[in-house]
Amino acid sequence: MRRADLKAVGEVRRALRELMRHRCRSDSADVAELLITELVTNALVHTGQGAEVCASLAATRLRVEVRDYANRRPRPRPRPHVPTADDGTHGRGLVLVQALADAWGVEALGPGRGKVVWFEMEGGLA
Repeated sequence: MRRADLKAVGEVRRALRELMRHRCRSDSADVAELLITELVTNALVHTGQGAEVCASLAATRLRVEVRDYANRRPRPRPRPHVPTADDGTHGRGLVLVQALADAWGVEALGPGRGKVVWFEMEGGLA
């Protein structure tokens, strides 16, 4: 996906929902959809270099990875973040991931190879 592909965020959400449909509670799927939306949108908006998404379900864990090709590491804003009037819809993505995922992190892939931002959710799997 490329930055111009922000409409693809909805397709990514639907694909994750379908993956989780028979194996997860709907409330877990709702949270996972929110978090994947935040990570994919961040990758497309802040890197301008596209993104790749991988999601996997194990016996008790969902793992979602979003790879982009920028070397800059994302940083959540310190909590509590109070958005200014100018950024009322920005700056909450990683704070949400930090608050709602059971684990999350960033793996640098090396110079010129980008990074993977990931989250994991435990339980909620049927």
